[in-house]
Amino acid sequence: MDHLSTTPTGAAFHRLLAVVDESWLFFVITNTQFWWHLARASGVVAWVLLGLSVMWGILLSSRVLRTIDRPAWLLDLHRWLGTLTWATVGVHLLCLIFDSYVQFSIGDLLVPWLSNWKPAPLAWGIFGLYLIVVVQVSSRFMKRLPHKVWHTVHLLSYPSFAVVSMHSFMAGTDSHRAWFTTCGALLITGLAVLTLVRIILIRQTRLTSQGRARAIS
Repeated sequence: MDHLSTTPTGAAFHRLLAVVDESWLFFVITNTQFWWHLARASGVVAWVLLGLSVMWGILLSSRVLRTIDRPAWLLDLHRWLGTLTWATVGVHLLCLIFDSYVQFSIGDLLVPWLSNWKPAPLAWGIFGLYLIVVVQVSSRFMKRLPHKVWHTVHLLSYPSFAVVSMHSFMAGTDSHRAWFTTCGALLITGLAVLTLVRIILIRQTRLTSQGRARAIS
């Protein structure tokens, strides 16, 4: 890349990059609410990713789209969404620590009701954080855990999305905006429909198994 700087176009490109870097650094330093805005954005993204991860998990386990889906692709995407969720939650927490707008301590973000800023909504987020950690850790050790244990722990994905949704609507600065409520309605409706479909499929499978058992006996 160094040889590009010797050409007029390359030199202009390097000057443009320098201006962008200086402008970005100036914005970060002078904007006292930069980390707060980034925390809000990362929180919403983490919530959406969590909802999509849970829905993809249902598609994978129920095989609702078995005529057109591919299990390997669904599994890879499910894992990818889970990893992105965990990474975005980490960004969300770091931004809240760096932020000087509310000034959270590490304890405020890990211990329920320790913070004076919206203690109940913040507690929902902390509970959701712990549930996400438990689910993600169990996923990493899935092959070493008994299937029944792993499956039971993995079902915590449902309450994790529920409590994170409570946190998002109660603590989220943007929860009153139309795009936020629309996004929440789509996530909750999609998850509810897929969960209902999964319950119906499980019931049908059990009834079929019972019918076969009676026929054999």
